[in-house]
Amino acid sequence: MCCFAALAVFFSARLAGFFWWIFDNDRWSAAFDSFWVGFIGWLLVPWLTLSWVLVSPDGVNGFDYVILGLGIFIDILSWGGGGYSRRMQYSSV
Repeated sequence: MCCFAALAVFFSARLAGFFWWIFDNDRWSAAFDSFWVGFIGWLLVPWLTLSWVLVSPDGVNGFDYVILGLGIFIDILSWGGGGYSRRMQYSSV
């Protein structure tokens, strides 16, 4: 069950970003100067990339920083969340 949850977190942002890029390409073009910046962001930090596309075309101010921080936080959790559970599993043996 834990592996399914990890895969869902890993692929859900990338899948959402892909469909958002397909159906609202103008917003993605306004958020990033080039295709490659958005693509690398989509590969490495997908939640932050989605957050950036959500807030950047209108300019980043006020509550937008909280949304961007939440995107960074979720990306960090998706990178290191499995390590903590593996550590706890090995320590009980």
